[in-house]
Amino acid sequence: MAGEVQPKTRGRPWGLYLLLLGGVLAGVLMALLTAASSTGDTRPAVKPGSYDLPLTVQDLRVEQPAPAFTARTPDGATIALADLRGAMVALNFWATWCAPCEAEMPELQRAAARYADAGLIVLGVNQAEAADAVQAFMDAHGLTFPTVLDAEQDIAYHYGVNSLPMTFWIDAEGIVRAKHLGMLTADDIDQYVAELRAAGS
Repeated sequence: MAGEVQPKTRGRPWGLYLLLLGGVLAGVLMALLTAASSTGDTRPAVKPGSYDLPLTVQDLRVEQPAPAFTARTPDGATIALADLRGAMVALNFWATWCAPCEAEMPELQRAAARYADAGLIVLGVNQAEAADAVQAFMDAHGLTFPTVLDAEQDIAYHYGVNSLPMTFWIDAEGIVRAKHLGMLTADDIDQYVAELRAAGS
């Protein structure tokens, strides 16, 4: 009929659909965040085969006390960092799959022997590897300085280790005087030992 007004066709309520979808996504995100926080463990996992480890929430700076720890060696002996108070400590974080770690091991071994009378102790901290694999590596490379197993990366977490190798230089009073990221050379080691000896004089 001429002049008759046709009723408007009702469009699909896209706005409502989008609103509902947004609510569902927000709920899923909240559930995931709640589940993550409920574990109470914010430590990242190691990525085996990678030289770089994920960043941790810790950031240990020089001139701070070295975090205490007690850990076992591959043969089951127990070493506590507190028991080494009075000695200078080169705390070296490493893994068998880390090529720069392997490359610096001969220098660390020589330093352990050369500076033993000066009061230096080289202490390795292996990252998340089995005791038999660590011992086999040490035997193959003629390493006699002690190494402890950081199976759950608790020690690395408290030292803020995010890459391997990393070495912390701790004075006789238990204070971190320097930290070195990457492979150590003989000259590096001599310089750090000199600094530790100067700090204790």
